[in-house]
Amino acid sequence: MTRPIAISIPHELGVAEAKRRIAAGFVKLEREISAGLAQVEERWEGDRMLFEARALGQRVTGRIDVLERSIAMEIDLPDFLAALAGAIKGRVKKQGMLLLEKK
Repeated sequence: MTRPIAISIPHELGVAEAKRRIAAGFVKLEREISAGLAQVEERWEGDRMLFEARALGQRVTGRIDVLERSIAMEIDLPDFLAALAGAIKGRVKKQGMLLLEKK
């Protein structure tokens, strides 16, 4: 059983630049957490990224829809992590806002 969390983050980058930053952010995330402890996979289907992370017997899946002025993210947390849903949502939103801020 999974518990989905939804996150919406506004941006002013347009679809192409937001996708580029998200892709770069996932590469960085993979380097940071994979170090033998986790496997992270992602693939794009148009303007939607599908992702999966596996570590310590747990599996997290999700989707990111990149829109012109926002992204909509859904993350499916396993029961083991559901108790941390609020903290996870806050951290992901904060990091996403930093990634997508206009520079």
